[in-house]
Amino acid sequence: MSLASILLEDASELESEIIEARRKIHMEPELAYNEYKTASFIAERLKSLGIEVRERVGGTGVLGIVKGRGEGKVVALRADMDALPLEEKTGLPFSSKIKGVMHACGHDTHVAMLLGAAAILKKHQSEIGGHVKLIFQPAEENGGRGGAKPMIEEGVMENPRVDFVFGLHITSHLPSFTFGSRPGPFMAAPDQFKITIKGSGGHGSAPHKTVDPIYVLSHLILALQGISSRMVDPVEPFVISVGKVESGTKSNIIPDEAKIEGTIRTLNEETRTLAKKNVIKISDSVCKAFSATCAVEFEEDAYPVLYNTPSVTKEVLELLSKIEGAKVVETEPVLGGEDFSRFLEKAPGTFYFLGTYNESKECIYPNHSSRFMVDEDVLKYGSASLALLAIEFSSKK
Repeated sequence: MSLASILLEDASELESEIIEARRKIHMEPELAYNEYKTASFIAERLKSLGIEVRERVGGTGVLGIVKGRGEGKVVALRADMDALPLEEKTGLPFSSKIKGVMHACGHDTHVAMLLGAAAILKKHQSEIGGHVKLIFQPAEENGGRGGAKPMIEEGVMENPRVDFVFGLHITSHLPSFTFGSRPGPFMAAPDQFKITIKGSGGHGSAPHKTVDPIYVLSHLILALQGISSRMVDPVEPFVISVGKVESGTKSNIIPDEAKIEGTIRTLNEETRTLAKKNVIKISDSVCKAFSATCAVEFEEDAYPVLYNTPSVTKEVLELLSKIEGAKVVETEPVLGGEDFSRFLEKAPGTFYFLGTYNESKECIYPNHSSRFMVDEDVLKYGSASLALLAIEFSSKK
């Protein structure tokens, strides 16, 4: 029997435990940097397996270390822990008990799958060439202030230094039991911007005596779309969207100020730099044309492009194809952002997806939907895949 088959069999024996852990976390979701109960549950579970644990790493993060023979490579596996500020509408018996907070992106499953992998790796400890680090990260949904950076700053990728790093994400964009990834740029740099337009307010009946920032704002939103249609190579993946508009207090008052906020998604640094430069140029030009002024701000330290190491990713896809009952596909790039990209700046590795779309179980809603549901039958495949990558890559010389 192949290693992949053995590990899937082990995961099948743990399936009820993996699902139980997922449901417990799902019922008690916690927002970024407040994952105290989740972190405590993780630490207790790892300790019960005899795994060395560090707590409060980078805030609420947890680091587990499964020590192997020490003759090979150090592999890190990462799962994020935080939930979203969203009211759950699934009607599941284990729905969120916390009003306005929901695991709508699947991070509860990521934790459960990595805990399952931890149990499998402990069972196969003698087959681990080097060591395996289990990184349970807070605050992935927290923009440039995500939890990967503080965990890295507190040494999770060092002592011993990580040679390979892998992350798994559940997704509704692929059918159940389907693994997907691709070499090279895989997920976007998600830059956030805020533009404050300053005009001169007055009475709504006399707009000629004002500099109307709302009128300027409307022109600016249209002008910004010219970046994607006229300033960026049309074959280059690129998105610019305005998601928030804020101004005014009353229908007959022209305000002094208006604000818009939006996002830019790019898959390479050249396009990223060009787009940000043009947002500033267009904003300044439009505002000057109507005698207004503006200030453009970008979120500091936004996530970089998530770049899968090509040679490693090719091997990952080949290994995943050995898991019986799973399908493996090379997917298109995704313009969502992920701070797993920060780990990939420190070590070669791969970020990959596991599909959960299943119409027969009504698992049809996208991640971040209040009706997002997971086909729990796939979770054992996630645990087996993580354990497989850890053992195979830790055994390299």
